[in-house]
Amino acid sequence: MDESYGQFCTVARGAEALCERWTPLVIRELLCGSKRFNDLHRGVPRMSTSLLAQRLRHLEDIGVIRRKAVGKVWEYSLTEAGNELRPIIMGLGNWGARWMGSRFRDDELDAGLLMWDVRRSVRLDTFPSRPVIIHFRLHDARPGEKTWWLVVEHGIADLCRDDPGRDLTLIVHSTLRALTEVWTGDRMPQEVIQTHELRVEGTSADAHSLWRWMGTGTFASARSAARLKQIPAGAIPVQPLPPQKPATPA
Repeated sequence: MDESYGQFCTVARGAEALCERWTPLVIRELLCGSKRFNDLHRGVPRMSTSLLAQRLRHLEDIGVIRRKAVGKVWEYSLTEAGNELRPIIMGLGNWGARWMGSRFRDDELDAGLLMWDVRRSVRLDTFPSRPVIIHFRLHDARPGEKTWWLVVEHGIADLCRDDPGRDLTLIVHSTLRALTEVWTGDRMPQEVIQTHELRVEGTSADAHSLWRWMGTGTFASARSAARLKQIPAGAIPVQPLPPQKPATPA
């Protein structure tokens, strides 16, 4: 841990416990439902595994999380003290969406984090009873992170890095920035489709359903509300999605 502030003030003591680099994001992942080390790391992919292990030990030591053995792996969960951090983390996220949004730097774009967030946030109750396989092609992402498959069936969403060999429902061609900005509430799907930064292949009905199935990120509504206050009425035309081509296997 960094050097203590040396104050009895509870703001100082709380900051000592929770404001080390990466710690709020680890708590965010736990609040989002991640329990196992690998799942936690998928939510903070640029954090080293050794530092993640260190932060988890620290949070356990101060009583914010607990761990238990499940088979051959450890599972982590929030204690009562940890769950009381939810409004703090949510408040920080909503504040950031309102005041720190807008254009992302290139080094803030992360295909792995984006797709992991999409996978755990899709609106499972809106999907049809048939299997839905959505292939994402992020042509400007880092090598090894350009292609993803989201498979939803039997009420479960799975994210694949390798082709599952299934018939595709939709193919989403996009820049990483465009899909990220839609997910975070910075732009509307119609905007990025009209500028040809994003294109959806599939039946018209499925293409229209895509955005209902996916939803948006946790703080997108706060970002959208803040953004609309800054844009003159009528500046962003909203038009129906164009007809889409039938999807074919990659």
